[in-house]
Amino acid sequence: MIPSEINLLAKVKLLASRKNNLAYEASHLLPPAPTKLPLGQQVNQHLHKHNSLYRWTGIVTAILLFFTLGVIIGHSYYQGNGNFGLSKQNVYAQFLLEIYDTVKDNYWDKIDDKKLIKLYTLGVEKLTGQPQNTTPADRDELKQMLTGVIENISDQDKQKNLTVTLGNLVLANLSPFERSRLFTSKTEKELRDNVSNIDKTVDLYKTLGVDKNTPPDKIKQTYEQKVNELAKDKSPEAQKKLADAGRAFATLGRTDSKKFYDQSGAETTVLSRVIEPDIFYLQLKKISPQTFDEFQTVTAMVTDKPLTSLILDLRGNIGGAIDILPYFLGFFIGQDQYGYELFHQGEPEPFKTKTGWLPSLAKYKKVVVLIDGQTQSSAEVIAATIKKYNVGVVIGSTTKGWGTVENTFPLKTTIDPTENYSAFLVHSLTLRDDNQPIEGRGVNPTIKLSDKNWPEQLMTYYNYGPLAEAVKQIIAGK
Repeated sequence: MIPSEINLLAKVKLLASRKNNLAYEASHLLPPAPTKLPLGQQVNQHLHKHNSLYRWTGIVTAILLFFTLGVIIGHSYYQGNGNFGLSKQNVYAQFLLEIYDTVKDNYWDKIDDKKLIKLYTLGVEKLTGQPQNTTPADRDELKQMLTGVIENISDQDKQKNLTVTLGNLVLANLSPFERSRLFTSKTEKELRDNVSNIDKTVDLYKTLGVDKNTPPDKIKQTYEQKVNELAKDKSPEAQKKLADAGRAFATLGRTDSKKFYDQSGAETTVLSRVIEPDIFYLQLKKISPQTFDEFQTVTAMVTDKPLTSLILDLRGNIGGAIDILPYFLGFFIGQDQYGYELFHQGEPEPFKTKTGWLPSLAKYKKVVVLIDGQTQSSAEVIAATIKKYNVGVVIGSTTKGWGTVENTFPLKTTIDPTENYSAFLVHSLTLRDDNQPIEGRGVNPTIKLSDKNWPEQLMTYYNYGPLAEAVKQIIAGK
């Protein structure tokens, strides 16, 4: 903790007082003079005899005064910004340069200085409405330009607003457009909640009209009553209530997912049902950290049923946590297999699976994966891997082509003592089964639903009519 200037000055006075006391105490150590000398001679004799003591006292006092003065000066420069040695003007430039360095070190592409500096220059021109006479040639000249622009603004709040807006503008204009951003601690928390499938705006218990202590059979009964009441009403409002009730029951209707929801607020990401005669339907709503455990739990629930076919529905899945894929993909392709690759600054980075075959999946000899134009991110990687290893037949339409992996990188430079910022940055690109980037291309299905004869095509892979009929029902929303 840095002491206040008042306390520091008090210490200086105290040190001076101690010096006087020290001199006073030293004078009492002198032996009585054998003869009384004139005052001038007494002083000279005293100084000569105790010259070392006074010299060291003066040195110590000078050092302490110098240190005290340095602390006071340092305190005045610090100014509560948490960035020693930076004025309020150039701390904002330092913040923008930290974003610059973060992009250079962590962005998926090897962006050159000229291109990145150009983004800063265009951003400054847009925000100030004034063209820059010259474009900075390097990072040092960029620092000079940013410092000059900020120092021309007298109001500190406007300095900060320009800094935050410019940083966000530079990140948003990196390719792919608007995929990178400047995050506050609040927006970063919202992102992590979204990935974890946590929606704090919804209370599933209130939606269903039950509470945490309601027994499982009562929860099911309440849900069925709501379905019977709302199914007859075809109005948009009734249909929304029906969908909301289904969403709530999907989580609260299973003991494991209800418990997890009570603990974390996260909804289930895995829905399932059996389609007669022997087909197990699994829908992955999102790829969240809990998906790995949920998938195992749900598939284990039907181990005693004589099922032979599996339909894995990835339609509308926006992806999420890519970190679980080395574990999740092992369920389908086995352990120590090349599950997928990421592309970062010119180099591919392969990821091997860390788990083996899931025993509860071994009985499924016929596997179908459904995708559509809203399947994206890590869900696209799952589809590409299953297609690459011929684990199942991928049916549907080309996926969205959102093939980026983003991460947050905390910024250390403090421009607001009440806020923490981070750069949300595209760190890598995902690659599909032919080693081309998923970004902008998507993953193509093995069988296109747009082909009128798609059921016949599926029959060439699995000569099993009930499976094709089950896919038809699912596509029709039944």
